[in-house]
Amino acid sequence: METRDAVAGALVGSDGEEQRKKKAAAPKKDTPQTKSKMEQIFGFKKEDLTSWQSLVALLNRPTDPASLGIFRCLFGLVMAIDVTQERGLSHLDYKYLDGAPVCRFPLFNFLQPLPMDWMYLVYVVMFLGCLGIMLGCFYRLSCLMFISTYWYIFFLDKTAWNNHSYLYGLIGFQLTLMDSNRYWSIDGLRRPSIRNAHVPLWNYTLLRTQIFIVYFIAGVKKLDADWVEGYSMSYLAHHWLFDPFKVILPVELVSLLVVHGGGLILDLTAGYLLFFDATRPYGIFFVTYFHCMNSQLFSIGMFSYTMLTTSPLFCYPDWPRRFFSHFPGFLRAVLPITSLDPQPSPSCVYQEIQSTSAERQETPPVSKASKFRFKHKLAAIFTIIYIIEQFFLPYSHFITQGYNNWTNGLYGYSWDMMVHSRSHQHVKITYKDGKTGEIGYLNPGVFTQSRRWKDHGDMLKQYATCLSQFLPRYNISDPEIYFDIWVSINERFQQRIFDPRVDIVKADWSPFKPNPWLMPLLVDLSPWRAKFQEIEGTLDNQTEIVFIADFPGLHLENFVSEDLGNTSIHVLQGKVNVEIVDEKKNYSLQPGEQIKVPAGAYHKVYTVSEDPSCYMYIYVNTTEAALLENFTKLFELQERIRNGTETEPLPPELQPLLAADDLEGSEVNATDPIVRLFLKRQRRMKEVKKRREAGVLERLERFAVKKYYTIRRGFLMTAIAMRNLAVGLPPLEQLTREVAFANMKEPQAEANQDERLKDEVGHGEL
Repeated sequence: METRDAVAGALVGSDGEEQRKKKAAAPKKDTPQTKSKMEQIFGFKKEDLTSWQSLVALLNRPTDPASLGIFRCLFGLVMAIDVTQERGLSHLDYKYLDGAPVCRFPLFNFLQPLPMDWMYLVYVVMFLGCLGIMLGCFYRLSCLMFISTYWYIFFLDKTAWNNHSYLYGLIGFQLTLMDSNRYWSIDGLRRPSIRNAHVPLWNYTLLRTQIFIVYFIAGVKKLDADWVEGYSMSYLAHHWLFDPFKVILPVELVSLLVVHGGGLILDLTAGYLLFFDATRPYGIFFVTYFHCMNSQLFSIGMFSYTMLTTSPLFCYPDWPRRFFSHFPGFLRAVLPITSLDPQPSPSCVYQEIQSTSAERQETPPVSKASKFRFKHKLAAIFTIIYIIEQFFLPYSHFITQGYNNWTNGLYGYSWDMMVHSRSHQHVKITYKDGKTGEIGYLNPGVFTQSRRWKDHGDMLKQYATCLSQFLPRYNISDPEIYFDIWVSINERFQQRIFDPRVDIVKADWSPFKPNPWLMPLLVDLSPWRAKFQEIEGTLDNQTEIVFIADFPGLHLENFVSEDLGNTSIHVLQGKVNVEIVDEKKNYSLQPGEQIKVPAGAYHKVYTVSEDPSCYMYIYVNTTEAALLENFTKLFELQERIRNGTETEPLPPELQPLLAADDLEGSEVNATDPIVRLFLKRQRRMKEVKKRREAGVLERLERFAVKKYYTIRRGFLMTAIAMRNLAVGLPPLEQLTREVAFANMKEPQAEANQDERLKDEVGHGEL
């Protein structure tokens, strides 16, 4: 992927006439007139691929370091911010819970977090590595500091794995091997011999191919039937970002055509659009729009901004020189170099042009590569092997079969981004004392802060093993642990993912063998999803529905809360027996039949047919319905009070409605619990509305203040930890004051206020 200098000016700007003449006269480059069609399109000639020597020369071809240097600086910057955000520096003490009984999920069981103060030191090393990468200061050492600590933290917790975190580690590894400190770096100031020196073409080839793989493989993964049919991310169509599309399309078509169809097409074509000169401006526009939307749709940290920094890598490597040449002259001292040509570098292979000026006009010049060094050949071998490995890894799940569940492999290195959405309806953990036979139940998620163990067999095995080690502290000997986990993937039936009859503590698990206690995904029932939408369309807003599928020989034990009235079971397929536990009665149901189950009591649903059964619960949350009805009456009364049409005197418990508009910022004082809840709800809805209608400056200020206090806490807690390592722990009272100071929030801010507002008003913007 060599640069195509012939049309470089059309993308970012144009050089001066003198500089163009100088480049045209350079003996190491052919003139644009001598370039073949293939070379103009792809940046290299067919002859460059005909032999090993020519391929080595191509991959080590001298290339302008400017674009790579700018990317290095931007990547270091976003990673430094990421350390305090998604890597967790700002909440490190909550993340690792030093000394507490916690179940962890490392890739290798021997990996354990260091003591808390030492973990802060690990993050300090990673942060300094990011700064060193950004500044190009002691570059190799900085890269090693970053990737060693980053991969340690990455392997320490599988529950935090995702595709973009994996990508950060890959890019950090690549930069460690590259010469990206040759441009706009402190190392260049310290060592003039490397300042503004050429970099080999493979530096760009690796990064460009890596980004191409991210886009293209993500698109290939989206060819999955669930994505194409619009079931993977259907909820996204309700987000306010898609309101412009909903002006001309119904929300169902917005989901199918815009969310799913647009995402599929963009991922499949983005890499190609960015590569070719004619389509690159369109590619940059679409991927920029795409990543800006993603930054608002998902909580994905710095991923969107990292991907934005990769787009200029596909432009001509000298674009920073032309871009910064338009800045005023007095800024040139701090800006990247704009006028000097790159100096030769031993990392590159230079072509020796063997022709005269007269010959050049009649026949193409004959070029011969300078003598190869071992590192040139090694760089070419590494580039080829790395690219092959990156194309292979997303499809390597036939090797690591133990990590396969309903989806292949651990979520992280397959680029199957957003292809699968899950919802969990029911999770039950049962323990059995191995000596006494006593049976009990555990709160799902006890001893852990993560929820991802529910979907991955390897994590479930680790969790069960951890629980078996903690439970003896509570007089439970040789415990057996059973999990009954019900999951719906991409809007299918809720069904079991693991066999509830298997003791996971003693169950076999190997990373290279299929998981024997994984229940199969009932894909044959997928066509029912269209029927689900029809059924849900016939229900009112107060009626809820849950679709269940179960395997022959198993049963579902369920408790109906007293809040849920009119709960009934409707059989869709197969045969079931319903046992009402308190009544000690059994009822057999065929497809099309239904039964009402009592509230406040247990019942069991047995699948007795030879094939899986399918049924649905239909219920009304009577408590919530009554509460909403009261809210409606109070709102109507409040409106009558405001417009002066209410003539009846208000009873004392409704008097707070008179002063509702004056309660902003003050505590709600109402004796009636429903009135108090109504007023709190009204105030929170008003806060949400105020936030949504805020201007750009106010939003930026709120964002900046929030990030300031988040980053502030991270650095203050880090300073406390460094002091503890240096001079020891202070008195407990002093440590308490220091932590309280670090925990200080922004004025008038409450803990988790945004989350509470979202829950109160239907998940925020959705």
